[in-house]
Amino acid sequence: MANTPTPVAPSSGANNSKVNISLAAIVIPALFIVSYCVFKFVFGNGANFQGGNNEGHPLPGNYFGQVYKGGFIVPILMTMFLIVVTFVIERFITISKAQGSGSTVNFVRKVKLSLVANNVDGAIRECDTHKGSVANIVRAGLMRYKAVANSTDITKDHKLELIQKEIEEASALEMPMLERNLVILATIASVATLFGLLGTVLGMIRSFAALASEGGSGAEALATGISEALINTALGIGTSALSIVMYNYFTTQIDKLTFGIDEVGYSIIASFKANY
Repeated sequence: MANTPTPVAPSSGANNSKVNISLAAIVIPALFIVSYCVFKFVFGNGANFQGGNNEGHPLPGNYFGQVYKGGFIVPILMTMFLIVVTFVIERFITISKAQGSGSTVNFVRKVKLSLVANNVDGAIRECDTHKGSVANIVRAGLMRYKAVANSTDITKDHKLELIQKEIEEASALEMPMLERNLVILATIASVATLFGLLGTVLGMIRSFAALASEGGSGAEALATGISEALINTALGIGTSALSIVMYNYFTTQIDKLTFGIDEVGYSIIASFKANY
């Protein structure tokens, strides 16, 4: 990854990357432990079952007991759901900060108006006021704009190339921060439904095996077993749906930021061509 002109920024980006990697490595196992404890000690509490034993049938209308009977796939699906919720909140916070204060559209418009008037300092002030990832990238390009504007030892084309490179390097530093952890949401969106179906199939196998051992009787037990098996499908589909919706939402927000960066970057280049 390319470095920005200021020495502090790359170090900060590297540290943020390490923090996020460590965060994911800690959060995911921790959420699995939480899910397993809830599954074992809350859903599997004897008070939820006939005879006070979680080996028996759940009490009528007791959903905790029914979820527990979904089998060992249930805590895995619960972990996936909690992971989705956790990283959705984390992405909301990160992308909200990246968007800065106020509307990105208005920020882009103000910067473009300042550049049309050849007021580079005014555009930099807008960046300082707005903050966020878009403002950081634009500010980096504008600072290089000022640095090379009055230089006489390099050609105009080289100046334009330096400005463009500065914007690209700043984007390369900021954009991975916005996209980080989205791969987790994308992965869960794909596999949660499959795990839910796996849990359902295993539950159905157990149900029919129990029915066969009873010689074909016990339709009520079979219906209960099928109901418990379908718990996995419901958890898997629900988790996958939430993950898909939020993944698409976040990628849309990132695309909007990227479009704003491209738009201002073009304006910076056009302004330089017109004034120098």
